[in-house]
Amino acid sequence: MTQGIARLNALSSQEAQAELLKCCGSTNWARRMAQQRPFPTGGDAMRRLLDAADRVWWDLGREDWLEAFTRHPRIGEKAAAKDASAETRRWSEEEQSGTRSAREQVLAALAKANRAYEQRFGYIFIVCATGKSSEEMLALLQQRLQNDPAAELRMAAEEQRRITHLRLQKLLQA
Repeated sequence: MTQGIARLNALSSQEAQAELLKCCGSTNWARRMAQQRPFPTGGDAMRRLLDAADRVWWDLGREDWLEAFTRHPRIGEKAAAKDASAETRRWSEEEQSGTRSAREQVLAALAKANRAYEQRFGYIFIVCATGKSSEEMLALLQQRLQNDPAAELRMAAEEQRRITHLRLQKLLQA
C-alpha cells in the first residue's frame, strides 16, 4: 500500500483528482483529497489516508454526497455512470457480484424497490454491496425505505464512505 500512496503523492494535482474520483464520485471530495497530499507512507499510512478521506467526506454537504451517489449503478443493474472510468465500472461489477446469480423475481423486486426509493428520497439507493447477496441487498433496501429522509441521507452517506474505503484500498494496491 505504501507504494500506492507514494505513487498517488507523485501525481500532478489533476492526475491525483482523476484517480481519487474513481474511489468517490464527488469532485469536491477528490479535489480536497488531492490537496491533502502528500500523504504519509510510513507504518500506519493507509489508516491515516482513510482518516483523511473520512474527514473530507463528512465535511462535505448534501450536494456533494448526491453527486457521489450519481456515479453508481442502481443495485441489480450493470450500467455504471457513463462518465465512470473502466476501473470504476469494473469495481462496481465486483461489488455487486451478489446480484449475478440472482433469481429473476429478486431482480424484478430490486428494480421496483429502487424506483420506490428514488421517488421517496430523490437519489439512488446506495449500499456497500461487497459480500452481500441480492436477497440481503433487497432486504436492506426495503428496510431503509422506512427511514425518514434526513436519517436516510446520513445512512446513504455512510454507505458511500464504506465504498470509498474499499476503492481506495483497491486503487492503492494497483
